[in-house]
Amino acid sequence: MPRVKPGSATRRRRKRVLRAASGYRGTRSKLFRTAKQAVIKAGQYAYRDRRVRKRNFRALWIIRISAACGERGVSYSRFMNGLKNANVILNRKMLSEVAIADPAAFDKLVELAKANWSVAA
Repeated sequence: MPRVKPGSATRRRRKRVLRAASGYRGTRSKLFRTAKQAVIKAGQYAYRDRRVRKRNFRALWIIRISAACGERGVSYSRFMNGLKNANVILNRKMLSEVAIADPAAFDKLVELAKANWSVAA
């Protein structure tokens, strides 16, 4: 039976993995086996953190809106309830941008929310 050497497909696969691992520290960027493990783990982290990023940004926007509401003597939950009752359809990202970039417009939103929050809350 003839000897079969690893051909171009194996070389291509190994080069692809090592290229993906370039910039990693130590053997993780030099040796195929450890590089392969590092690349797989990095892919898992990247997949997970693409979802976590969305949560982090939403939390940041809520913190910004809450801080802006606190300066105006309104709680975040009452502010959001008032906007919902007033049928204001602005997402949290835009509300946080308004709070930072245009405080006068945010003051008007707070007044609108105050006029429309439910007493039962």
